[in-house]
Amino acid sequence: MKALTWHGRRDVRIETVPDPELRDADDIIVRITSTGLCGSDLHLYEVLGPFLEPGDILGHEPMGIVEEVGSAVTSVRPGDRVVVPFNVSCGTCFMCEGGLHSQCETTQVRDMGMGGSLFGYTKLYGQIPGGQAEYLRVPFGNTLPISVPQGPPDDRFVFLSDVLPTAWQGVEYAAIPQGGSVVVLGLGPIGDMAARIALHRGARQVIGVDRVPERLARARSRGVDTIDLHDHDDDLGDAIRDRTEGRGPDSVIDAVGMEAHGSPVAKIAHQLVGLLPSSVGQKLMQTGGLDRLHALYQAIDIVRRGGTISLSGVYGGMADPLPMLTLFDKQIQLRMGQANVHRWVDDLLPLLGDDDPLGVDSFATHHVPLDTAPAAYAKFQKKEDGAVKVLFRP
Repeated sequence: MKALTWHGRRDVRIETVPDPELRDADDIIVRITSTGLCGSDLHLYEVLGPFLEPGDILGHEPMGIVEEVGSAVTSVRPGDRVVVPFNVSCGTCFMCEGGLHSQCETTQVRDMGMGGSLFGYTKLYGQIPGGQAEYLRVPFGNTLPISVPQGPPDDRFVFLSDVLPTAWQGVEYAAIPQGGSVVVLGLGPIGDMAARIALHRGARQVIGVDRVPERLARARSRGVDTIDLHDHDDDLGDAIRDRTEGRGPDSVIDAVGMEAHGSPVAKIAHQLVGLLPSSVGQKLMQTGGLDRLHALYQAIDIVRRGGTISLSGVYGGMADPLPMLTLFDKQIQLRMGQANVHRWVDDLLPLLGDDDPLGVDSFATHHVPLDTAPAAYAKFQKKEDGAVKVLFRP
């Protein structure tokens, strides 16, 4: 089969690799019909190389048709249409039953000290082949795949794999009061969808912040108040307080994470780690890694006293300096973590009908063949051509 494989910093390739096979009795094989390019895939493209090996298959936002099932699989059968969550979760352990599928005790990567495994996401998360490929082996066939109806186009359902539950959890963790206010930092796929969900769930004021004109225009078209960071990079907090009765918003969602603009020292550190031998780079990131914390610092400044910050953007540093005095003095609540996909499916499925209140049918900006994935990675990383959400068609 064809698959997108990692070979180095900014070097991903389409290669022919062996087809996946059933290994366990509850495995299934899915023929991928759509698979997304995620903002966190850019961390693999740019930063997390020390935890990858040449030939690793990337991608964690797939859906498709069940082709084969193991002897113990009873919940799906060949021909069924399924979405595959990015969490590799068993669905039956203590953590999964508590709604913490990203911490699945069956798939925790204990030798790395990490939580549950993820598809297509480095040794830190199990080094499990990903879904930017023609076929995917999916374990826990009775509990992991999300069955969806035949008929509507893939765009209606594919975002259940990551974008929708990640954005929903980001809003849930933000604890926006009914009729309250929230600022969303970063209007890439997660920030854009989080802003839509916040409005849908009753937020009175949603302010989106970005520096890409197409992303700002896209959010405005959905009723989001926007701020261009080019105009307010040095006084963003004051600009937002001017729009929120002088005190700041009730909540802030950081949908940017470790690759924020600014923080030049951390940017250089990221680049240097990517040039080190893997064993050295791994050790440095696991003990002394720094993030570009510009977005998080902005969130701490922006949020009102007693407010909540929700981190959806990925951070990976182990030695990040935080302004603990400010966090304590402002009585800020902070919530974060990988999305627990299955925790939110029952909330999301009713929103995927023909009325399409979240605009999923038109959410993707680019549909391209899997063969063109390397060029799509480069375009998305540079925020060119209005690329907000890219879907590959294997």
